Amino acid sequence: MSAKQGGLAGVEAGESAICTVGQSGAGLNYRGYGIDDLAAKASFEEVAHLLIHDCLPTKAQLAAYQDKLMSLRGLPATLCDVLEMIPANAHPMDVLRSGCSFLGTLEPETDTANQRDIADRLMATFPGMIAYWYHYHKEGKRIDTQTEQKTLAGHFLTLLQQQAPSTLAERCVDVSLILYAEHGFNASTFAARVTTATLSDFYSAITSAIGTLRGPLHGGANEAAMALIEQFDSAEAAKTGVAKMLQEKVKIMGFGHRVYTVSDPRSDIIKEWSKKLSDEVNSLTLYQVSEAVETLLWDEKKLFPNLDFYSASAYHHCGIPTDMFTPVFVFSRTAGWAAHIIEQRANNKLIRPSSTYVGPEPRAFVELEAR
Repeated sequence: MSAKQGGLAGVEAGESAICTVGQSGAGLNYRGYGIDDLAAKASFEEVAHLLIHDCLPTKAQLAAYQDKLMSLRGLPATLCDVLEMIPANAHPMDVLRSGCSFLGTLEPETDTANQRDIADRLMATFPGMIAYWYHYHKEGKRIDTQTEQKTLAGHFLTLLQQQAPSTLAERCVDVSLILYAEHGFNASTFAARVTTATLSDFYSAITSAIGTLRGPLHGGANEAAMALIEQFDSAEAAKTGVAKMLQEKVKIMGFGHRVYTVSDPRSDIIKEWSKKLSDEVNSLTLYQVSEAVETLLWDEKKLFPNLDFYSASAYHHCGIPTDMFTPVFVFSRTAGWAAHIIEQRANNKLIRPSSTYVGPEPRAFVELEAR
């Protein structure tokens, strides 16, 4: 790597047995299982068990795992007090970051032997944190964060909308959670591993990851994609508007990827779900706008949509507010972050890269009176 190359591009920062991303002939796999098979045949809970507990569960193990996650959904009263104090105009990602950190003070990690339990606890409580804060500030209502929904997807949508979701919406969110669950040494995962490498606690590592995911160049891209497509009321308007943006060199969020060069293997999967949801709610405009933007970006710039782009319209048609798109990413990626924290701890070494100094040459200090 050139000393002047930024962002650690092309640098192998460690070994991992969790995921392959963009490797020739390997595609996207979680512990050896292809993303197409997982998205088509598994539930998110199965994938979370695979990532955090190292194997796909049997039928009995899955039932036990679902029951465990359901039992962990309740929020401590003092955490609810904190959620009520977070301003109504805060970004939901700030709510999760604060909620995670505060839960760590109430239920601190005292021994790494229970690290998987902490991972499960955070996955189980994150939807409730967001929904409790949302309903308290929107309606002045203190909701119960327990539901009878077996899936995290169904649980979140039920909490958010205070009624059970459609089967299609629940499965769409479930599939999206699988697609977002893990992606190698991405920015937030690397942040979690850097924090973990200092021998810090589990909650600190996840909090670091949440803060990193908040940025529009990482997790926030799905929110930016929604802001783009909802500007246009037709495919033709989208073509004209985005062409103008390209002329003005405006960055189009939701396209291209740091790792993939031809396509994002997750994009076609979520695109199918976006179309299904558009048909179910009988509202095709966002999907048609998205397709028009996709075609234009490929024809003009050979840029392909990444997972974030069609996730925007899919989530919208599931009734999820735009500023909650990235928190849904957190619900999912906590499984991947947890897997990396556990892996880092198993063979830990402080992550401390060097840098090339480009500042002034050594110079004499000038006393204050002489400046």
